[in-house]
Amino acid sequence: MEKILEQPPFRVIFLSLVQINSLDDRGIYHDLLRQFALHGHEVFIVCPVERRTGLRTQLIKQDKVQILQVSTFNVQKSNIWEKAVAMLSLNFILKKAVKKYFESISFDLILYATPPITLNNLITWLKHKNQALSYLLLKDIFPQNAIDMGLIKKGSYIHRYFKNKEIELYALSDRIGCMSPANKTYLIGHHPHHLNKVEVNPNSIEIRKELHKLKSKKEILNQLQLPEETHLYLYGGNLGKPQGTLLLTEIILKSEKLHPKAYFLIIGDGTDYELLNKWFLKTQPNNARLIKYLPKKEFDAIAEHCDVGLILLRKEFTIPNFPSRLLTYLENKMPVLAMTDTVSDLGPIAEQYDFGKWCVYGDVDSALMHIGFFEADENQRHLMGENGYGFLLDEYNVELSYQKIRNFVQSTH
Repeated sequence: MEKILEQPPFRVIFLSLVQINSLDDRGIYHDLLRQFALHGHEVFIVCPVERRTGLRTQLIKQDKVQILQVSTFNVQKSNIWEKAVAMLSLNFILKKAVKKYFESISFDLILYATPPITLNNLITWLKHKNQALSYLLLKDIFPQNAIDMGLIKKGSYIHRYFKNKEIELYALSDRIGCMSPANKTYLIGHHPHHLNKVEVNPNSIEIRKELHKLKSKKEILNQLQLPEETHLYLYGGNLGKPQGTLLLTEIILKSEKLHPKAYFLIIGDGTDYELLNKWFLKTQPNNARLIKYLPKKEFDAIAEHCDVGLILLRKEFTIPNFPSRLLTYLENKMPVLAMTDTVSDLGPIAEQYDFGKWCVYGDVDSALMHIGFFEADENQRHLMGENGYGFLLDEYNVELSYQKIRNFVQSTH
């Protein structure tokens, strides 16, 4: 993509829990920040490198992009107590690093995503020091999600602490971009005084015009030692309690006789990985495989040839989540089978725009019925895949997300 220089350019600092090594990589944050750089803005990224990586704090410079990787405690894919300690220490650790490396730099925009909600002090300091605007990309509603999962007790000290931090964060943010219409409605319903600062700015990616097709489907099936008529059902991403991926074990067992051509690929990592791995070792299913995390390039090579994408969200959720793995499925022209709670609008959107099927998490009979639908009609699968790709182009193109943020900055200055 050619650079598009805009006037006036501005400086944006991005605070994130996601480790970013280079904007040449793909991902919802990488793609968005790359848009800023391509439009001539200076981009400064502050992100953790967790203790488990063994890396030290370092500053990486790439043209108009500077990436400050700060050594921290383990935050991702850790237990609730380790994560709590890490999140509580992040503000101090990141602020100290920003002061050391970026003290003399003046920023126009502070961009950040939840989680975490514990960077209020750093954001406040940056706002006052720079007279900068702040934009929150709301990817997680915490602590309510932890209450829904039974990780935090409602009304407890830790709940009240994090609730106050959440309220402070929304007040600090000049604009809040939500993942979906239901996400926006929920936020306004619980924080109506922020009505005028909330908009829908969903997860988005820079869409590849053509798939790489690094391997043919025949090569992928040979690699997995599967017959050519196999239909691949892909779950890719986090394997944690919020996703409830253990539900797939029941679906896998019941599908073997009902849908013999359906094969389930579970690729990812998380707190439930070991439980799934023990089940696979004990059960040895003939119609499924569990693969621990793959590099993005290898995962994409498989995803390009999968037939249906799976999304799971536990039914206990009272907040409307919208998993970003949907984008991978749509980009690869896969119809979606969503098994979610009743407050997320992902499933209803998939059915409304005819790129997938939806049932309530735990309703195995309905899930099996939808799998039967996909198995029975290859043409319908392809049509749904094309519908999803078109919806991706219209709604989840990263250029649209960038334009919303840029317009906010330009209209405010």
